[in-house]
Amino acid sequence: MPTEQENFMAQALALAAEAAAIREKLPRGGAVIALCIEGKPCSSVELSRRMQELAVSGKSQLTFLIGGSVGLAEDLKRQADWRLSMSPMTFPHHLARIMLLEQIYRACQIAAGTKYHK
Repeated sequence: MPTEQENFMAQALALAAEAAAIREKLPRGGAVIALCIEGKPCSSVELSRRMQELAVSGKSQLTFLIGGSVGLAEDLKRQADWRLSMSPMTFPHHLARIMLLEQIYRACQIAAGTKYHK
């Protein structure tokens, strides 16, 4: 049975490998938004405003990073333009994706001035 230290090292190696793979796929000129527990929570209106600000600042694409069961590598989070927390709770990856997609759609509708939001 692996020791706690061996488990920690295996996790660290897995996170580093995952971060390297993610970094290779990040588009140039885009903004990176890391979803992580230490990120700042915000309202739908705030998300819309922040997304608009990133677009106006020249970020041609937004990339949202959702960590796996052990989160995201620290250096990847430091590289992010923004750290966002959906909740202090932990969600399954697929549910987090659906919730994030809904919020992105809502943010776009808010920016467009539609009545979807309320």
